[in-house]
Amino acid sequence: MKGIVTKSTGSWYNVKTTEGQTVPCRIRGKFRIKGIKTTNPVAVGDWVEFDMEPRKETGVITYIYPRKNYLLRRSINLSKQYHILAANIDQVFLTAPIINPETSTLFMDRILATAEAYNIPAVILINKVDLINTPELEENKNERKKIYEKAGYPVIEVSAKTGYNINLLKEKMKNKTSMFTGHSGAGKSSLINAVDPHLNLKTGHISEAHKQGRHITTFAQMYDLDFGGHIIDTPGIRGFGVVDMKPEEIDHYFPDIFKYKTDCKFNNCKHVNEPGCAVKPAVEKGEISPSRYTSYLQLLQEAESEENNPYR
Repeated sequence: MKGIVTKSTGSWYNVKTTEGQTVPCRIRGKFRIKGIKTTNPVAVGDWVEFDMEPRKETGVITYIYPRKNYLLRRSINLSKQYHILAANIDQVFLTAPIINPETSTLFMDRILATAEAYNIPAVILINKVDLINTPELEENKNERKKIYEKAGYPVIEVSAKTGYNINLLKEKMKNKTSMFTGHSGAGKSSLINAVDPHLNLKTGHISEAHKQGRHITTFAQMYDLDFGGHIIDTPGIRGFGVVDMKPEEIDHYFPDIFKYKTDCKFNNCKHVNEPGCAVKPAVEKGEISPSRYTSYLQLLQEAESEENNPYR
């Protein structure tokens, strides 16, 4: 039987068949020993084949169809292993409020670079704009929007609480498989509920002491949208480790930096201190955001450390 994985709990997977039936499935041990470094060889969004177990209402996954793409991050507790957040995604929505909690540009740039690496279009959602009630916060929001629009990303201001721009968000999601990601407490589940109230997902609150949210979404899960399409809700992320990026490729994943690369004197310019670099002058002129350049340098340093690590 063939179906799509709609929920992953680590050891069991809900698979929705082409006839609309949902079957709990597990995987055979052979999937674990094929040299796959990921903590989850099967991910939400995967198309799979499975066999029903004799005299049971459960199945065993026997085959995973090739993925068109997936979003991958380094596991927090197992640094040498990776975790697939979701597969076969049409677009990723990075939910990034500037308050309650604030989302750092480095965190955003890590996710955006990973999406670029796997050819997944990204949209930035500045959520909780109803909380922006001071000139300073308004300035922070406008600056954040300017940075990422200049980098080539669509940026949408939204509010799950007031419904601001929710119809625009629905239009972008219609008939597509979208993934929501972001910090714990960024408001992903609240936004999904605003887009499709029938889903009625659990939502959490922000700790006043730590200004962080709790992990309300424990496992990745795909939902059907009543207006067409699918949404994948992922657990809130506090840290996002990038995976398998070679130092010479990092600038490919920053579109605003990459477009200046052809003007560099040397083809292998890393845009650090090489003569004839076209990127650094663009940063100095404000054509490339300093925060984006700083994120690039951070990822470059990590990739170089990983490449030189004899134990990797």
